[in-house]
Amino acid sequence: MAFVTRQIIRTLTTSAARNAAIKHVTIIGGGQMGAGIAQATASTGHTVVLVDTSEDILKKSAKGIEGSLKRVVKKKFADKPEVGDEFIQKVMKNVSTSTDAVSTVQSTDLVVEAIVENLKIKQGLFSALDKAAPQHTIFASNTSSLPITDIARSTARLDRFGGLHFFNPVPMMKLVEVIKTESTSQETFDALMAFSKALGKHPVTCKDTPGFIVNRLLVPYMMEAIRLHERGIVTEHCGGSLHPAGVCFRV
Repeated sequence: MAFVTRQIIRTLTTSAARNAAIKHVTIIGGGQMGAGIAQATASTGHTVVLVDTSEDILKKSAKGIEGSLKRVVKKKFADKPEVGDEFIQKVMKNVSTSTDAVSTVQSTDLVVEAIVENLKIKQGLFSALDKAAPQHTIFASNTSSLPITDIARSTARLDRFGGLHFFNPVPMMKLVEVIKTESTSQETFDALMAFSKALGKHPVTCKDTPGFIVNRLLVPYMMEAIRLHERGIVTEHCGGSLHPAGVCFRV
């Protein structure tokens, strides 16, 4: 009876933890996408740890985030530069860096991976993190094309694994694809949707399908553009005004 009671309490505690708002976020990968996600997350009051393999990469990432913030405040706080400076300082205080991913995830609510598009490398990363992260921690990949299910199989938390596909530049682009696999729990999916909205993004739901939504549309879109050029129908460059992300928003 005592064992059953403990199991029930554990289940309720875990459920409550997953339903709690995501506050602490670990982002793996300090490249353009990872740094952009870190900026967007820190700008909305979340505590962020940006992780990469070297201090040099992380210094470059932090410098890039600060530079991006300066461009933002130049427009947003044009008449109040002192307020803009305070905003930058506040956001940067929300961001810390580390080269130790395993230690970092021991106290995080969400892990967002934004590293090289290589399935085996992603699986190796998540397998290691899975052993260190708390039970309530949600894992998400920012992959643009690899199956989330295949990445998640490297862990024992298939129900707490989903996809968060941001678009570049992350601080500016509103669209986020939230991918739910057949194993992703509704609690996890709801948490990822709520997190995306908390960042001021426009999340769209998607099943775990090749290319998700935008990239699924992008390939035939580009192929048709090539055919139009080959046939001489289009002879001038459109200047990117027909970017598929724009089409997705209008749909």
